[in-house]
Amino acid sequence: MPAPRRDPEGSSALAGGSAVASNTAPAALTLTITIPITDEAMSPQAERLIEAVRELAAAGGQVSEPVPAPFTEPVSDGPEVRLLTASRRVLVDGLALPLTRLEFELLQFLAGNPRRVFSRAQLLTGVWGYEHTGERTVDVHVRRLRLKLGPQVPLITTVYGVGYRLADDARVVVVPHE
Repeated sequence: MPAPRRDPEGSSALAGGSAVASNTAPAALTLTITIPITDEAMSPQAERLIEAVRELAAAGGQVSEPVPAPFTEPVSDGPEVRLLTASRRVLVDGLALPLTRLEFELLQFLAGNPRRVFSRAQLLTGVWGYEHTGERTVDVHVRRLRLKLGPQVPLITTVYGVGYRLADDARVVVVPHE
C-alpha cells in the first residue's frame, strides 16, 4: 500500500488519490542551538543571537505570529574604512593603508556587495577574473588583508563551509570620486 502524503490543508491523501480526513495536531517543533562562548569579547551578532534566544525562551516558545524585525543599519565602534576608488587608496580612520592591487579589488568587491556571501570560486571569478588558480589563493589574500587591517577592524567575515562576506558591523565608505 502506498504511503500517505500531506497536502497544504492538513488532510492525508493516498498516492492513488483518495483523501482521508486527518484530525491530528501538528507535531511540536524542537530546535537545538549550540553557541560556543569564549572568554573573549563576543561579536555584536553573537550578542543579538543570544538575546533573541533568551526572549524566545522567556516567551516559553509561545510565538503567535512571526513579526519581522525592522532593518536597522548596524552601528560599529570600530574604525571607519574609506575606499577611494578613483585613486585606489584605502584610509583607515584617515590613515593610508598600503594594499596590493588584488587586496584592494577584493575589499572593493566585498564592500560593493554587502550582506552577500561569496564562495571562493565566485571571488576568483569576480575579483581575479578567472578560476584557473586554486581556491586557497582567496584564503591567502583574505588573511593578508585582515593582517594589514589589524584586529580592531573586523571587516571580512568567514562563513564556514561557504566563503566570505563583508562583516555586518563593518564601517566601510566607498568614495567613487575624491
